[in-house]
Amino acid sequence: MFFGAKTPKIFQALFPTLVWGKCSTEKKVWLTFDDGPTPKITPFVLDTLLFYNVKATFFCLGKQVLKHPEILQRIKAEGHSIGNHSYSHPNGFTTCTKKYLEDVKKCQKIISETKLFRPPFGNVYPWQISKLKKEYKIIMWDVVGWDFDKNTSKKKCFLNVVNNVGSGSIILLHDNEKAQENLQYALPKIIETLKERAFTFSATW
Repeated sequence: MFFGAKTPKIFQALFPTLVWGKCSTEKKVWLTFDDGPTPKITPFVLDTLLFYNVKATFFCLGKQVLKHPEILQRIKAEGHSIGNHSYSHPNGFTTCTKKYLEDVKKCQKIISETKLFRPPFGNVYPWQISKLKKEYKIIMWDVVGWDFDKNTSKKKCFLNVVNNVGSGSIILLHDNEKAQENLQYALPKIIETLKERAFTFSATW
């Protein structure tokens, strides 16, 4: 469910039970990363967050956690939040609900402690939502960097975030190999720019 750097308000109105942003009277944002952990990029993300003293939320794939459990342990040890992003990244629009929920549950058995879930691609039907909401808080986003898109330049990725963010924004980025080049350029600049604008970062939901 990607339509631009800023999520259209209509989706928030159509699916009000999903978390698209956080109500905040403070200048606070929620930085989130999907699709990891990945050896080529997640350690860079963690190093950057540590350098700037920023906390974030990582929506992890179960299959990636099984391959790289040590990276998940580092994410936890450094005080970041963990979310379920399914086991194998199925598309909710093209996967039968039973298989979709089984895939989510498979990931949950691996990372266990979280009650946060983000649908892969943001694609999820209302009847899937109704079942998922019994166990999870479903976290979406209102700002996306498009870091994973080969047609998005490094500078554009940076501008996608800083030109659209506001108090309570949930920012979507990716710690996967597709996003590596853009993220290595944009992430430090995003954090520096938002800090200069007096934003703080939260990983508390």
